[in-house]
Amino acid sequence: MDFGASDLDLFHSVLPNFEQFCHTHLGKPPAEMLAVLRDLWIPLSIKLASHRQELGRPLIQGILGGQGTGKTTMCRVLSFILQELGYRTLNLSLDDLYKTYSDRLILTQEDPRLIWRGPPGTHDLDLGLKVLDQIRQGESPVIVPRFDKSAYNGAGDRTTPEMVTNIDIVLFEGWFVGVKPINPDIFDTAPPPILTAEDRVFAREMNQQLQNYLPLWDRLDSLMVLYPTDYRCSLTWRKQAEQQMIARGKGGMSDAQIEDFVNYFWRSLHPELFIPPLVKSPTTVDVVIGINPDHSMYLRG
Repeated sequence: MDFGASDLDLFHSVLPNFEQFCHTHLGKPPAEMLAVLRDLWIPLSIKLASHRQELGRPLIQGILGGQGTGKTTMCRVLSFILQELGYRTLNLSLDDLYKTYSDRLILTQEDPRLIWRGPPGTHDLDLGLKVLDQIRQGESPVIVPRFDKSAYNGAGDRTTPEMVTNIDIVLFEGWFVGVKPINPDIFDTAPPPILTAEDRVFAREMNQQLQNYLPLWDRLDSLMVLYPTDYRCSLTWRKQAEQQMIARGKGGMSDAQIEDFVNYFWRSLHPELFIPPLVKSPTTVDVVIGINPDHSMYLRG
């Protein structure tokens, strides 16, 4: 994705919004982020706008990335660039499709291993299918579910839904959006620390649960993967984010709690087992964005 002279006007038109975003949301000087805006986010936005035009209907763009990879940041930046191009976007998270708090309590009673939200089986798939189908078919308005992670002392629950109209592009992000089941025999050979003997049973069952998500993934018109050079960076990034929140006077998890939380996700769908097959599949993934330990991004060939 090359940045040509014809894109300079777009670059300058989004620059004021981008500079404000860097100050208020990223806490970084805009100068540090101009290269990624020029070389990655603007070309990606133009690609999405072109795809929307080719389809002749709303585009459903999947964005897959683990914790701390910058999914939310990317969606926000792409949204205001696309707005400048004249496209109305909807940022939808896989989190917005969680089952209600009461339904997840029942899940935990049925399977005590599901101590937190997150893994396959904790989402309302019928709700997701309904929302995406309504948007794909051009219905307007559409009622979009939203999720409040702070409800019930951090357990989270549904909150007031959002009514949206005339959506052109959905940026549908999540930690396993688009992830497909793998050969279950792989779990027998995956060595510790990727999987312990106890984890293999849980991983097999979560892999089977992924079958239920395939109809949802079928609604994706395109899939983008945010791919860290080392999956363990997610743990470091999550700790840094919590420490920053604590420094600002907000509540946050201890390092030990973060490790338990992140490892819980890895035990269900370990990135070393599920992500490499995806990024090697040209028919499944359209764009792969590499992420270095310092959070710098680059387009993988």
